[in-house]
Amino acid sequence: MFRVIGRWFHRYFSDDEAIVLILLLGVALFTILVLGAMLAPVFAALVLAFVLQGLVNWLEKKGLPHILSVVVSFLLFVAVFLAVLLLMVPLVWEQGSNLLNELPGMVQQWQDALQHLPETYPGFISESQVNAWIETANTQMTRAGQWLLSFSLSKLPNLVGILIYLVLVPILVFFFLKDRTVLLDWFTSYLPKERRMINQVSDEMSSQIANYIRGKVIEIVIVGITTYIAFWYLGLNYAALLSLLVGLSVLIPYIGAAVVTIPIAAIGLFQWGFTQPFFVMMAVYGVIQALDGNVLVPLLFSEAVNLHPIAIIVAVLFFGGVWGFWGVFFAIPLATLIKAVFTAWPGQDELAST
Repeated sequence: MFRVIGRWFHRYFSDDEAIVLILLLGVALFTILVLGAMLAPVFAALVLAFVLQGLVNWLEKKGLPHILSVVVSFLLFVAVFLAVLLLMVPLVWEQGSNLLNELPGMVQQWQDALQHLPETYPGFISESQVNAWIETANTQMTRAGQWLLSFSLSKLPNLVGILIYLVLVPILVFFFLKDRTVLLDWFTSYLPKERRMINQVSDEMSSQIANYIRGKVIEIVIVGITTYIAFWYLGLNYAALLSLLVGLSVLIPYIGAAVVTIPIAAIGLFQWGFTQPFFVMMAVYGVIQALDGNVLVPLLFSEAVNLHPIAIIVAVLFFGGVWGFWGVFFAIPLATLIKAVFTAWPGQDELAST
């Protein structure tokens, strides 16, 4: 048995590059798990820099100097950020407050509808079942209200930190864009000169992570704006709030679209009931989801590594549980990284040939 284990260990861990790669991945994992909250502005700035790097490269190809390309891209980012902060956030906040104020009335209307079910379906639903459902719903609503209140109070001391992030993140984005080459050269200077496997994994992942982040941001914007226009045209209440949820739902493949459908259907039923406008709204929402999954995603992520849906869902659940929001956002790139490491690992060629 020890001979078998020894041969296995020699096949996969005899390469010095493999040991270096393990150390790099270990340091990255330690940084994420232990220092993730502390370095959240840095991670956010890196994501935004990835998004803007494509624009910087495009401007440089058009003949602009590097520093001018960075300045133009950064000013565009600041303009979009201020527009979202000054226009979208107040609208979503207002609609969210209105929804919370009207939520008790919506719950009461649903309770009244449930109490009529035993009369409509006497052989299937009893009055005791309806009372149990109502009691469970009231309990869950009370818990949700208590959690929301405690969450809002716990976040009040962090307002100063949020204001610091609003200043710190743009500064970091600017310097990440301006000194990208310098920072990469400094980092690679600490790596071994012979790093074929590390370069293979790095080359495969750098472009894919950049394309993924840029594609996700574009997908969120397109899906969110399209949904808002559709909901606003149809007259659905809380169109901005719901469209924001739909846009963010694309971060979680498969699961996000299913979860966000529940509040959309609930608000549509409360506003229109089982009438034609409700079914038209749900049909339009279904068309948007279908176009997103079958047209937009293939266009934006045509260069992404093909991952099985089970692998994507497992990655979302695992990395989301380990790293929260950022884990969900980077679930697919991290799963792709694991696949790239296994592909480039020493001994895989021998294994494939046997």
